[in-house]
Amino acid sequence: MTREEARKKIIFALDVHGLEDIDRWADALADKVGMFKVGKELFTSCGPAAVKAVQRRGGQVFLDLKYHDIPNTVASAMLEAARLGVQLANLHAIGGAEMMETTVAAVHKEFSDAERPRLLAVTILTSSTVETLRQVGIEHSVQDMVVRLARLAKASGMDGVVASPLEIGLIREACGTDFLIVTPGVRPTFAAVDDQKRIMTPAEAVSSGADYLVIGRPIAKAQDPVQAAESIAAEITDGAA
Repeated sequence: MTREEARKKIIFALDVHGLEDIDRWADALADKVGMFKVGKELFTSCGPAAVKAVQRRGGQVFLDLKYHDIPNTVASAMLEAARLGVQLANLHAIGGAEMMETTVAAVHKEFSDAERPRLLAVTILTSSTVETLRQVGIEHSVQDMVVRLARLAKASGMDGVVASPLEIGLIREACGTDFLIVTPGVRPTFAAVDDQKRIMTPAEAVSSGADYLVIGRPIAKAQDPVQAAESIAAEITDGAA
């Protein structure tokens, strides 16, 4: 794998507070990462302008809003995401097959395959444990739930899932090689674990089959964020050698 291919696998989590911060990070990292993640905090603060700010600087966007509502509401929200020109957008797989199928049908009806975003389903959050699941009445293990939800997402027409790196192999076995896996919970060898519980290094995650890695604090909190992004790309490249 080349260094450029490794860079394209990195999605930088834009966990910032305003448009000026977006401009600063996009200018610094546009050629060092493959995509920028716009999540709930930033989108609530800045709205679609956050997406447009990244795009003005040549960046691509993963709109990480994790929709979960009645089917028509989620389908309408995902259509608006597609109209913003984002590359990835997601919903919660636990919303069920009808919600996902309705969303897929709506997006495919309005957009060609080349124009539309790839549609992702969140399986189980990387902060969750078996105890977290039990608290809400789910008695299955985390791994069982991840695989169950990934299969449901694929059967519903979704392009891929967001899942912990520890479940990559199980998802690949269950859903095949053409199913996208976007992986948070990735920590390079030089970074702290923070609040993620099911983690892996970038090289390990890519070797296991991850298509994209969502990485925020290891870059954002580094003394030299640009060098941190380059170091992560180097880890991926060396791990794939």
